[in-house]
Order: sequence, then structure tokens, then C-alpha cells
Amino acid sequence: MIMVEGEVGGKKYREPFSKGVLARSLTRAEMDPNKAYTFASQIEVHLRSEGINVIELDDLIRIVREKLKEEDVEIADKYGMWKRIRKCRDPLIILIGGASGVGTSSIAFEVANRLGIRNMISTDMIREVMRKIVSKELIPTIYESSYTAYKSLRIPPPPELDEVLIGFRDHVDTVSVGVDAVIERALKEGISIVIEGVHIVPGFIREDLVAKDNVKMFVLTLHDEEVHKGRFYSRCRQLWARRPLKRYMNYFDAIRRTHKYFESQANKYNVPVIENIDVTTTLDSIIENITKTYGREDDVKKFESKRSND
Repeated sequence: MIMVEGEVGGKKYREPFSKGVLARSLTRAEMDPNKAYTFASQIEVHLRSEGINVIELDDLIRIVREKLKEEDVEIADKYGMWKRIRKCRDPLIILIGGASGVGTSSIAFEVANRLGIRNMISTDMIREVMRKIVSKELIPTIYESSYTAYKSLRIPPPPELDEVLIGFRDHVDTVSVGVDAVIERALKEGISIVIEGVHIVPGFIREDLVAKDNVKMFVLTLHDEEVHKGRFYSRCRQLWARRPLKRYMNYFDAIRRTHKYFESQANKYNVPVIENIDVTTTLDSIIENITKTYGREDDVKKFESKRSND
């Protein structure tokens, strides 16, 4: 039996080499599942032929990457990125924001799946919890959708101001308190999580939280209005959808105003803005951005040094 030796929290451990575990890692690098299992079997054969009974995890990763490069350089790079993220000691908090309909929930699911993050929450869920705690009389705007919150403003804004954005900001500012709490808890408990929704707006999440290297924020956009409308048609055709298309179309102009506000805030706070046309391209952009800065420097240096020395 081949044993893999790794380290968690400064303590060493050993576990049997598993083709299934390696295959799952490879599928997260976008390798076909059947091909991934075949490749994992080939790695096992290679290790046995070399007479290896115990191998360090870093060495196993290096061998897998070298073998992958012979077949598909792109998958080898994606596998390396994923492993680099997984090696980091700090929890990874990914925040994905965008106007209603741009695809934050779909992308959040794919990002969590690709990175092996088990925890994901929508800011709509956070808002629902807050609705149970705070009365409508106290904060009426959170009892509306983000793009109709202006209807509940107690004091109408001056005509020269955009009432949709004023209502939106009030709505987001309230829900951001709950978002901050989830981030704080995740950091304290060491839990990686993906948080997505219309309430992830640059400038509203506490500055000390988003300044951390392991808290990553992204804004998704759709510049083409017809493509944006098409997303609502697709969403409302789903059997599980309970939100009527007519409501989205009636307030589409208001949704687009919040969309432009997202972009302006992202540019103001240097948050990456990603055009979410193609899922694969969006995922690659997010993961590439994360790997540029996430993780402890000593972990990354150790990993890169080992590769160069070998």
C-alpha cells in the first residue's frame, strides 16, 4: 500500500493513496471524470514501478503536474492553481456580487465546486433572517427587493437624485451588517465560504474585512441588455422558479441602474469586474485572480522552491 504523508496545523499525518481522491482533484481542474480516473490509475502504477511506499504530498503533486504537462498543459496549470489554493492555511472567503440576473448564484456554485468549498450562502438568505429579527416598521426597505426598495423610503429623495439607487443603497447597507457577521464568523472558525448576491457591493462590506488577503470580492456584469434580459427568461423557464418574469421586466430599468452602480463602485474600490458571458471564462478569471495573492507566502515559496529544485 502506498501512503501519502502530509501536514495539517503543524502535525504530520499519513493516509493511503486514493485514486478516487486524485481523480476528484483532476475533475476540479476540468479533466473528464473517466479520463481523470484512468490518469489517477496511471499515477499509481508509476509510483509502484518506482518502488515508492511513502510519498510526501508535495512530491505527489509535483509528479502529477509533470505527468499532466505531457498530456494537457492547461489542465496541469489549473490543477496546480487548485492545489496551491488548497495548501493555504487561512480560510478562503469569496464574495460574488452583481445586479439581479447577472448569474451570481450559478457562478458561486461553480466556484465552490471547483475549489472544493462546502459552504455557500446567498445574501437573500441573510436578508430573510434579518427580516425575522427587524420589523418592517423599523427598516421597511429590506422588505422590498433590492431594485424596488425605493418604494419604502420614508422620506422621498429630491427630484434631482435617483430614487432607485437611494433605495438600493439603504437596502444594501442594512443587509451588509449580516454579511459582515457571516464573514467574521467564517474567519473566526476557519471556514471557507462563498457568499453571493445583490448585497455584495464594493464599499458596503467593512473595510477591515475586505482588506484581508483571504477575502476576495468580485463583481459580475452583463453589458448587453438583451443578454441580461435573456437570463431572466431562462431563469423563469425553470420548473423550480417561483419569481414571475413579468416582475423582472417591469423593473428591468431599475435593475440596470443598480447594474451600473455595481460597476462604478467596483471601479472606485478596485474590485475585479468580470463580464459573465461564458461560465468557464468567468471561473478561470476568478480562480486566476485568487491564486495571485491568496495564501501564506511561506507556503507558496516552499511549494515553488520544491518544484524548481526537483
